[in-house]
Amino acid sequence: MNIASKIKSEGQQPTNERPLFTSLETAPVRPEIAAILAEALAGQEISERQAILLFQAEGADIQAVASCADTLRQRSVGDRASFVITRNINFTNICYMGCKFCGFARPKNAADAELLSMQEIARRAQEAVDKGATEVCIQGGLHPDLPVDQYRNILLAIKKQVPQLHIHAFSPFEIMFGAKNAKLSYRDFIQDLIDCGLGSMPGTAAEILDVEIRQQLTRDKLTTGQWQEIISTAHQLGLPTTATIMYGHIDGPAHWAAHIGLLREMQKKHRGFTEFVPLGFVHYESPLYTDRKKLKLDVRPGPTATENILMHAVARIMLNGWIDNIQASWVKLGPDYAVQMLRAGANDLGGTLINETITRSSGGVHGEEILPEDMVKMIERSGLRAYRRNTLYRPLQHFVPSDQLIACSAGAA
Repeated sequence: MNIASKIKSEGQQPTNERPLFTSLETAPVRPEIAAILAEALAGQEISERQAILLFQAEGADIQAVASCADTLRQRSVGDRASFVITRNINFTNICYMGCKFCGFARPKNAADAELLSMQEIARRAQEAVDKGATEVCIQGGLHPDLPVDQYRNILLAIKKQVPQLHIHAFSPFEIMFGAKNAKLSYRDFIQDLIDCGLGSMPGTAAEILDVEIRQQLTRDKLTTGQWQEIISTAHQLGLPTTATIMYGHIDGPAHWAAHIGLLREMQKKHRGFTEFVPLGFVHYESPLYTDRKKLKLDVRPGPTATENILMHAVARIMLNGWIDNIQASWVKLGPDYAVQMLRAGANDLGGTLINETITRSSGGVHGEEILPEDMVKMIERSGLRAYRRNTLYRPLQHFVPSDQLIACSAGAA
């Protein structure tokens, strides 16, 4: 069974069966697709124009693109895939920005509005460490009444409670907001956060790095140029970040190729990205989708199965040699489907994500926590070897495949 047959019903997520990939030599692909993939396998950098053609792959071409990405993944990081034990602490859901796609934000007078105290944030960080976490991911809404020292105080509270814990925190949107409130430059604001214990930054709030699309999604409250400036400043200060894309709404292949191309150019300058994380649009309770008629926008209900596969695969191909780690978000895709991305270019399943709330607020249905042993099983189902990592992809624990454990037990008997 191949990927093409699994996605013949567009929009229906595949089952938990592991896809089998045929080689490029035997796959009946279109000549123009085969030529692009041959260039990629030869180590050449593919252009945005070529990437658009790959994003438009159909039928057997999809399997060929995925197979090429799988080969490049093996060359880059070997036959192993990773996960991290982490906890999300969304310290407030109060936000006044009104981004159309967000189902998480609440006005400050809403019944379910929340702003965690420093004591509660520190308690949750301690609880994460007690569960084996090496990282906490801290993000929140843009609360209009936050004190100017809120972000640094969060870092200081966590570091006081658990000094060894890596803090992965504050999106570029929050950096823009915090720097403005503190009347500091991005550079000075980020440096202060580093001095207070910030270890890395999520490259979220990227959505689609396209002027026209961003204006429709966020009214351009954080422009493409601002996102790029904030992330580049972090990289110049030695602060690593992730990179993301949110796709499957009012966007398309040309936007995806340009977005990944921009990330590639940024990586060439500072080498600051640790990973690329495709995030499929979750439409169920997102105002962008539920209010689409009022907004007069042609909004799709998230990416199709084909688009999910091609996003991870084309990202691997475009970013080959520049960003080695491609993450498949089990929260967005679901665990069974995320496993299949491990043979379509991805090499990481992200975090155990204790208390993930942002995706669930938009109607995500895949839960908020998964156990480390389940992560290992998921990776093994893909045929890869599992290891637990830290935020910066340093291995912390390698796992012996279960079939080898059985063989060892039988030999001992």
